[in-house]
Amino acid sequence: MSDQTASSPSSQDARREESPERLARPLIKLAKANGISTSYIDQLGTYVEIRDNVLVSVLAALGVDASDEDAIAASLEATHRASCDQLIPPTVVVFAGTTTRVPIHAVTASPELSLTLENGETYDEDLTSLLTADADADPAIPHAYTLTMPNDLPTGYHTLHVTDGDRHADATVLCAPARIPVPEPVAQHHRWGWMTQMYSVRSKESWGVGDYGDLRELLHDAGGQGADFMLINPIHAGTPIPPIEPSPYLPESRRFLNVTYIRPQQIEEYGDLDAQDRAQVDALHDSVKAANDNPGPLDLNASWTAKSKALWVIFQHGRSAERQAAFDAFTKAAGPDLDAFAAWCVAFEVWGAPWEEDENPWFSTLNRDSPEVAALVREHKDLFDFQRWLQWIADEQVAQAQAAAKDAGMALGLMQDMAVGVHAYGVDVWWNPERFAVGSVTVGCPPDFYNQQGQDWGQPPFNPRYLERTGYRVYREMVHNVFAHAGAVRIDHVLGLFRLWWIPKGEGAKGGAYVTYNYRAMIAVLSIEASRAGGMVIGEDLGTVPAYVSQVLADHGVLGTVVEWFARVDNSPNAGDPYADPSTYRKYALASVTTHDLPPTAGYLEFEHVKLREQLHLLSEPVEEFQKAASAERDAMLKLLVDGGWLDAAAAQDVPAHEQEIVEAMHRMLLNAPSLLLQAALVDGTGEHRTQNQPGTSTEYCNWRVPLHDAEGNLVHTDEVFKNPRVLSLAALMRGE
Repeated sequence: MSDQTASSPSSQDARREESPERLARPLIKLAKANGISTSYIDQLGTYVEIRDNVLVSVLAALGVDASDEDAIAASLEATHRASCDQLIPPTVVVFAGTTTRVPIHAVTASPELSLTLENGETYDEDLTSLLTADADADPAIPHAYTLTMPNDLPTGYHTLHVTDGDRHADATVLCAPARIPVPEPVAQHHRWGWMTQMYSVRSKESWGVGDYGDLRELLHDAGGQGADFMLINPIHAGTPIPPIEPSPYLPESRRFLNVTYIRPQQIEEYGDLDAQDRAQVDALHDSVKAANDNPGPLDLNASWTAKSKALWVIFQHGRSAERQAAFDAFTKAAGPDLDAFAAWCVAFEVWGAPWEEDENPWFSTLNRDSPEVAALVREHKDLFDFQRWLQWIADEQVAQAQAAAKDAGMALGLMQDMAVGVHAYGVDVWWNPERFAVGSVTVGCPPDFYNQQGQDWGQPPFNPRYLERTGYRVYREMVHNVFAHAGAVRIDHVLGLFRLWWIPKGEGAKGGAYVTYNYRAMIAVLSIEASRAGGMVIGEDLGTVPAYVSQVLADHGVLGTVVEWFARVDNSPNAGDPYADPSTYRKYALASVTTHDLPPTAGYLEFEHVKLREQLHLLSEPVEEFQKAASAERDAMLKLLVDGGWLDAAAAQDVPAHEQEIVEAMHRMLLNAPSLLLQAALVDGTGEHRTQNQPGTSTEYCNWRVPLHDAEGNLVHTDEVFKNPRVLSLAALMRGE
């Protein structure tokens, strides 16, 4: 096998697609047959071919042997045979109002079909009458049919049964609305809201880190100022003991909630504590409350160390019969996944951090069926129940925050953010490794505007074959839980519904390949759950995203993402090229000035991103070149603002002296967008300069631990946010005043 290298704009004829000779190669055929893209177009429009050794490694992660020419030939034959022998695809996607045809590969001439609806009832139409012979099928299939799915199926998750002689197969039918309905308040006119990092905003009742109590207050106050939603950082579950992973985008499980954000004083049982227990909890709070006024990076570990002890005191106090019944109902509804999560937490606490494998080998040596795990749960029943109780309390407090938002008049309320994956040592991977391509690959992205060296997020990808085989149940449950207490859900890196950049070990972020996923199935799940919740879905379609992705999302009512700093005429990737007028933005989009992966707008205007990337050695070009591009970018933005009448020309000549004026001009310009949702960042309201997150870094920068400040560097507490003159000014602007 050859080891081809990536093409560049100057290579050969700078072609945009693979040559016939390359497409004829057995390895390329095998990769494509298994859903691996063997080339792609990067964000700069450059055609890139995936190297052979990368394709071999990614195929291996899918369980396909391509180690030599004989193995490739055998795997090609096995792939073809599996396709012919498959009685029915395990997952069938039906969008209302569209025709869906399903292949049936039978060995008998008269397969039998039936359909069980989600509610348990049997669909009463004769499905065999909807079968037609497939004359164009592979000759290796004895009896090939096409089933045209009935067009009157209700929305939901159904099961199609097929019997063919002594063979039987079931398929999960995902029957979804063709489009996610736009909620009536949003259909009336566009709505606006805030984006904030919840942990960064603290009050005197916080434990050094912003929590669900702060979130409830922020939502209430934001609603009072006319906002209709608030996008927050992901609140997926993290580790049960320090050290706490700072990144909310690297959770241990996306199925459950981050309990470190619980406000102990907000728990009903806190009010029932006796004097001694109450004093103990209050003393623990007092031990960390000074951190609420600390302008430095948040100390997540100190906060959770004190808070977890207080929560244990409250848990041990017990509950009334009514409250115990509510807890029992929660655990029953959460099912075995909650027990799995609690068991993992106990193992973590008793046996030690799983990533310290030399000392704590349990993660790699034990599994859900190990008797040692069952014994651990029996011996530490209190710890096990404590972890389940924490999830119940977190669920209650997020529900209370959403209720406060709706009570304040918000049209959508809480907009939750769904991370793209989970930690390699988290419960999802330990308890259900079959769900992932574990061990040999991680997920990331190729070089783009965010990071010129590419990114490796260290997360194992979902195995697309497992998702198909199980009817996307794990994804369905995850989306359902997020919508339980949210009016909208933002899907981080929505390209992951279509394809993910799999990086084999040792290849580096640039040395990956895109593996395709059944985006129709995942969009169907989103459509079902959003329509049932009366909510909206927003896809973060920034970076290396093909144009068809945004169109598909829009066709299904999934909003895309538009950021002023990236929105150039004709989607030009070149810094300094003219910016697009917001009137040309997509209607089905969440439009904003900035994003959490950039410095706040005030900082971006003064080149904080240039300074930080140089400091952290993230540039693949001389800093002078990057500064030149950043200056050209700012000049182009200022020109658009001045030409459009949103900014006085004199202000554009002295950015530092007119910082707030320029920031507000960019938001005033945003109001011209036809986009359904418009968003302002809370850091832009206060005038913060510092970056919350620098992509491509972990310990090099204090990512996700920067407390909220104003333009003068003063802390802004929860109860001060919507009293801040700059915040109030920006809110009035967003209201159109």
